[in-house]
Amino acid sequence: MKEIKIGTQIWMAENLNVSQFRNGDIIPEVKTNEEWKEAGINKQPAWCYYDNNPENGKIYGKLYNWHAVNDIRGLAPEGWHIPTDDELTTLINYLGGENVAGGKLKEIGTTHWQSPNTGATNESGFSALPGGYRYFNGSFYYIGYYGNWWSSSELSAADAWYRFLFYYYSNVFRYYYSKEYGFSVRCVKN
Repeated sequence: MKEIKIGTQIWMAENLNVSQFRNGDIIPEVKTNEEWKEAGINKQPAWCYYDNNPENGKIYGKLYNWHAVNDIRGLAPEGWHIPTDDELTTLINYLGGENVAGGKLKEIGTTHWQSPNTGATNESGFSALPGGYRYFNGSFYYIGYYGNWWSSSELSAADAWYRFLFYYYSNVFRYYYSKEYGFSVRCVKN
């Protein structure tokens, strides 16, 4: 597993791509829209490849709902954890704040990001990729345009905080969404 030191933190240099929890239990791969919706409603952990295509997994890793992120069996490998909202803020502040950190996190060029991939320098070594996301109803959106990463921090019983990058801006955006969405995950070392 590739890792990169950014400030005082050590991050995975690629998106998480595991199909079992730390204790060895299998995380269900959910393919159909109906099953994805059901997993979310029933607060069950789930993962998928974008468009259910394993080739996308080789590049972008897996998309996980927040119920997988927050499962007590541990989504992150031994010695790692899912970053809190505060830990993501620490990363972004170290890279100069929300207005410029996105460019320092994004992979350079337009092999994976759509043009113009504004501000992308990847000077952090994070190599952020635009893995898109899975909507709560199971539909897939915006591979090549958006990269979305869960935090382990809840806003409410229904929503959790995440960060996203967009091909057209060098910003990092902080927002919250339904725990039923499928986003990428990056882990930070304990």
